[in-house]
Amino acid sequence: MALSRLRHPLLSRSLRILSSSTRSLSRTCNSTIFSAGAHANIRPTSCSGITRIYDRSLKSKWTDVKCFSSSDISHEVLGMPALSPTMTQGNIAKWRKKEGEKIEVGDILCEIETDKATLEFESLEEGFLAKILVPEGSKDVPVGQPIAITVEDEKDIQNVPASVGGGIEETKPAQQDVTDEGKPESTSTMINASELPPHLLVEMPALSPTMNQGNIVKWRKQEGDKIEVGDILCDIETDKATLEFETLEEGYLAKILALEGSKEVAVGHPIAITVEDASDIEAIKNSVSSSSTKQQKAPQHDTKSEVKAQKNKITRISPAAKLLIAEYGLDASTLNATGHYGTLLKGDVLSEIKSGKLSPKAASSKEKVTSSQSHQQVAASKSDLEQSDAYEDFPNSQIRKVIAKRLLESKQNTPHLYLSSDVILDPLLSLRKDLKEQYDVKVSVNDIIIKVVATALKNVPEANAYWNVEKGEIILNDSIDISIAVATDKGLMTPIIKNADQKTISAISSEVKELAAKARDGKLKPQEFQGGTFSISNLGMFPVDKFCAIINPPQACILAVGRGNKVVEPVIGDDGVEKPSIATKLSLTLSADHRVFEGKVGGAFLSALQSNFSDIRRLLL
Repeated sequence: MALSRLRHPLLSRSLRILSSSTRSLSRTCNSTIFSAGAHANIRPTSCSGITRIYDRSLKSKWTDVKCFSSSDISHEVLGMPALSPTMTQGNIAKWRKKEGEKIEVGDILCEIETDKATLEFESLEEGFLAKILVPEGSKDVPVGQPIAITVEDEKDIQNVPASVGGGIEETKPAQQDVTDEGKPESTSTMINASELPPHLLVEMPALSPTMNQGNIVKWRKQEGDKIEVGDILCDIETDKATLEFETLEEGYLAKILALEGSKEVAVGHPIAITVEDASDIEAIKNSVSSSSTKQQKAPQHDTKSEVKAQKNKITRISPAAKLLIAEYGLDASTLNATGHYGTLLKGDVLSEIKSGKLSPKAASSKEKVTSSQSHQQVAASKSDLEQSDAYEDFPNSQIRKVIAKRLLESKQNTPHLYLSSDVILDPLLSLRKDLKEQYDVKVSVNDIIIKVVATALKNVPEANAYWNVEKGEIILNDSIDISIAVATDKGLMTPIIKNADQKTISAISSEVKELAAKARDGKLKPQEFQGGTFSISNLGMFPVDKFCAIINPPQACILAVGRGNKVVEPVIGDDGVEKPSIATKLSLTLSADHRVFEGKVGGAFLSALQSNFSDIRRLLL
């Protein structure tokens, strides 16, 4: 949740120019746009789910939008500005102005985190900040989306929120129509907002730019507890780490909708309800409970004929399912098909066999003759089914799921080029020993390798680049930021050593230890693991001689480091005679994006690496 507070002096002064076009597009005269959730009584000022835009041409893409007219309010809708040429979305880091405050030309309304830095958004007109549509901490707000409403006259402030009243027609994205039985149901869809006292619906926040769902690890507050601004409501496991979710308003936690341990809760999905008055807690609980009971009882009124009709909708039977039906003598019309387009799958037949509720079809005379012969086969298949049950589901963390998805996309979409080279490790080991004995500086082999790689990238800047998919061209990185792979209980994390070429070996060592500890504890901040221009994966502590790593997009390369092995090398002595000598060799394998790396660039980079390893002490200069 912690965001970078870096400011770019040139960009922050140019906000008036960059945001003028966006402001002019979002300015209206007699109409106001509000974005709200599915319930009319929910205050949008603190709801992280208010991230929608209304546009007649985009009705099919944006939902949960309320548009209304007001002839007596002169106002202006502020859209998310484009504060950099490549910016398509931004994060609201902090609101400098609060609702109801007077604003002058040049006042800082809020701090916006872009794809480059955190910049200040200045007001171009004077007036009053009537409504904040996107609360502080909101992530991935598209450029042009309304974030606030201003009015010219202070008396119009009270009229703006009053116009939100009335029913809001609830529309849901198409992808939410498909329910997953494995996911916990949310009681928020069962709530009738008109029957509830004033309340606030707390939604699953987007705690990282790539987060689209999260897991509720632990609720810090319980139903009925008093909450203050800044209190930790719950711990949420994202695709990167486990982060704390802070409350933005004071009140009472009336109802928890997503229970502790809930998995894959979509961003924007309701997880709790808060109220301002403690006396409203019971009303919220009773209303939610009664609505939940009605929803649970409704399916019981389905007739048996309807259930049977659903089961009989079989358009196709898979080959494996046909074999099982023949072996067990089942009636296919009594089975329930769960495959696409009414396809009866092998799993459907197995589930019915395990349930024991089967209606075997009438056996013909021919089947009776062969029944004794197939009896042994059926018994064998039953034993196979029993053996197939001897497994254990290993639940994946959110981090592991994202890693699996990204690595698959990398292998499918990135043309990998593999280059290998062996380097002599003895000069590095000698330097490490001298640093410890002479200066009492303890560094690891990996710390020195990071410095060696950073120096090589500085010598060959073409290797410090990535492929821009949208432009279809190579982009050179301005800084050398090394991502290091750290194994944790929840998955592989890649904390970043920024500007590694400018840091000493001891500074790199201290930073690596600090970031690795944070990664294992799940306490990395977003800016500590997002980004990076080059990755290093070191398995030298294991009996791994060499391996090929998978590129971590959008980076263009990753260096795989194996273990050092002692080998016999021919060495020419002072007398000019070649003699056998023992040396420690280290195998390096570079996985590179072939769109960025050609053989010439890859060869130049590996040559720079070998040169740095052979003359390791020049890194101290």
